[in-house]
Amino acid sequence: MSKILVLNGPNLNLLGTRQPEVYGSTTLAMVEANCIAHGEKLGLSVTCHQSNHEGALVDAIHEARTTHAGIVLNAGAYTHTSIALMDAIASAELPVVEVHLSNIHAREAFRHRSYIAPVALGQIAGFGAQGYLMALDALKVHLSESGAE
Repeated sequence: MSKILVLNGPNLNLLGTRQPEVYGSTTLAMVEANCIAHGEKLGLSVTCHQSNHEGALVDAIHEARTTHAGIVLNAGAYTHTSIALMDAIASAELPVVEVHLSNIHAREAFRHRSYIAPVALGQIAGFGAQGYLMALDALKVHLSESGAE
């Protein structure tokens, strides 16, 4: 069974209460439970981690390199600022699907630039918490097609 890391960045611990008109009312605990359950249906073992600290996210990506087959990443605001996360993903050499609850391309101009996108397998934005499940589906297909599963 392939292991997938669902990694969430800054402020995502406040899901459900932080700007629900933008990010919805689903809590991080609900997102994580849904990811674990959906992963089981797909034959994936899902582990979840959240940090508000860039270095902790880099560390989690480095650790996943030897323990996981792929990563679902919502880097939050670090998406638009973190070369360190981009470099960590490139170094880990794991398939990464970038996820955003809101459509970052329909928001402020500074959110249109993603440092994650150039090193990600793909990007899912604007579908709320459903985007995480879509990312797991995409990773499952990618791992199956690449023979990594």
